[in-house]
Amino acid sequence: MLPRYKNYQKLYNNFKLKIPKFFNIAEATVDKFSNTKRIALKNILNDGSVNYFTFNEIFQKSNKLANALDYLGLKSKDRVGVLLGQCPETLISHIACFKGGRISIPLFCLFGEQALKFRLYDSKTSAVICDEIGLQKIIKIRNDLPFLKYVICIDRKKSEKSIISFSELLSNSKDFYKNFITNSYDPAVIIYTSGTTGDPKGAVLPHKVLLGHIPGVEMPHEFLSSNLPVTDCFWTPADWAWIGGLFDILMPSLFFGIPVISHRDNKFDPEFAFSLMENFKVKNTFLPPTALKIMKSFNENKKRPNLRLRTVGSGGEALGEELLHWGKEILNVGINEFYGQTECNLTVSNNGSIMKQKLSSIGRPVPGHDVKLKNDEGNFITEENNEGEIVVEANSPSIFLGYWGNEKETNNKIINGWLHTGDYATFDNEGYFYFKGRKDDIINTSGYRVGPTEIENSILSLNEVEMVAVIGVPDEVRGEIIKAIVVPKDKSIIKSGSIELEKRIKEHVKNNLAAHEYPRLIDFKKGLPLTTTGKIKRNILRKDHLEEKYERKI
Repeated sequence: MLPRYKNYQKLYNNFKLKIPKFFNIAEATVDKFSNTKRIALKNILNDGSVNYFTFNEIFQKSNKLANALDYLGLKSKDRVGVLLGQCPETLISHIACFKGGRISIPLFCLFGEQALKFRLYDSKTSAVICDEIGLQKIIKIRNDLPFLKYVICIDRKKSEKSIISFSELLSNSKDFYKNFITNSYDPAVIIYTSGTTGDPKGAVLPHKVLLGHIPGVEMPHEFLSSNLPVTDCFWTPADWAWIGGLFDILMPSLFFGIPVISHRDNKFDPEFAFSLMENFKVKNTFLPPTALKIMKSFNENKKRPNLRLRTVGSGGEALGEELLHWGKEILNVGINEFYGQTECNLTVSNNGSIMKQKLSSIGRPVPGHDVKLKNDEGNFITEENNEGEIVVEANSPSIFLGYWGNEKETNNKIINGWLHTGDYATFDNEGYFYFKGRKDDIINTSGYRVGPTEIENSILSLNEVEMVAVIGVPDEVRGEIIKAIVVPKDKSIIKSGSIELEKRIKEHVKNNLAAHEYPRLIDFKKGLPLTTTGKIKRNILRKDHLEEKYERKI
């Protein structure tokens, strides 16, 4: 935990995070409070009712699942996919994996069959825990997954054929479990991230990454405490399949013994978000920029006197002056912006209690992290207002171990002891960072980081498509939206367009990848701008889009 200094510089200069030789996320969260009556989860069901789960209940159920996975023959470091949304079974599954030294793989419940197949095959996953909706997707691709031995469904009351019932599995297991002894650097989680070239890459996160996240969680939430009485309460609409939900909210909250509100919802509803925070007296929340923008559009001026928020954190893209002012007026609290990425998260942050807040700034380096800027020649930038790439020293406590089975990309990410984020920024004379943008083709849409290659490959699988390029284009609500520039085999539709083909492309991507990855805009062209080596010049396509948009305006 961070010491309670009232001055940022003093805190940064005097804090040093000590990583023990042995560390296990399960022991540091659920197990730590298993002998108390503290509430771990407040799970909201679709009918509005609420189920409360104590730390002890999660402890016992995760022990049972860990025993069951042992019985099924899964060994330490075997991979277990968790294809679930925000629900108790998600937490139980991850904790059970940590207890047995296994590696959990969070999988977004809106992933399509193609996206799931790649991740499960690439990681050689041995078991998947899913709900009924996820099960139907797994059934369709199971024959293409030779390493997948077990499918466990939380919605099946009884096991049948090749589907194992989650509840039945737990009912036949003991609630005592001797945890596997894990080194702090042992792998705990693999989270797949999109890249600009090639397939998604599995970022391998060790157990110590939770300790590395704690300072970066405490900063935007202006210090946390594990003391009684517990006064804080966390909620986020961010899915627990992503690092923002899993390691920015769920696991850190449980590390402090603070309850988390969970709800399985496939679409963000601003009225529901306001009502949830009011009814459950939410004190701390992570609201991605897109969620904040939707909430502002829904409720621009009406005061919400029943809100009891203490802190709001947000990150992923710049919020802007108007949105920050709206937060103070309507949410009754300042919004602390922060920065990070899956490979090394929560490295820059604001903290309104010890720092003055500057508009458009993502904050200052989080205590325990060395964050600098490098120019394109590889030299550190020392003068203010000069743009450079954000780099983080590779001994950062929240850094990943590398990409799963991909040493080449790992070496491209960590160079000469520094992790290269691919994000550009400037800093001012007080060390505040200001985010400028990506140097590559990653698309940041609605808080999701999406690489173009996977979408392009999906669209190219359609017989009607000859070539395709995918780019991100500016959008007021989502930050960016996905646009596909398609070269059709039938050139006659280039001038007139084809509503039928547009619809087919969108549905194809939605069904095979994920709903947030489909192109909202589609243009048909005769060809694409290419380099001499055949690579798509996406920067030219982005420039063309902006010029076309400007011409339409005038």
